[in-house]
Amino acid sequence: MNRRGLGRAYEERAAHFLEQKGYRILARNYSTRYGEIDLVAQEGEVLCFVEVKYRKNSAFGWPGEAVGREKQRKLSFSAGVYLMKEQVGLNRPMRFDVVSIIGEEYTLIRDAFPYAGG
Repeated sequence: MNRRGLGRAYEERAAHFLEQKGYRILARNYSTRYGEIDLVAQEGEVLCFVEVKYRKNSAFGWPGEAVGREKQRKLSFSAGVYLMKEQVGLNRPMRFDVVSIIGEEYTLIRDAFPYAGG
């Protein structure tokens, strides 16, 4: 399986993981000119923009560490596009979550970073 196919497979597994935690998946691979949001979901009234990061093991660090400032900025801009196109009010509670996967171990990091506007 190529890298893109592997990424999609783990995004699908992450979606299932989140559904088991009570999230409702609204969109997958939401693409904008700024980048892609792996999953857009809802937990209760909170709109969640979810980045999925996978590593086979921790030899090269934890997957969540790969969501640096530049990636956060791109996700924030992409979230802004989503909010505008889907006509979601800015008063709606929202956050950025990360699903970090090492092997078969899933970790959910809620509110991983703040919205930077967009």
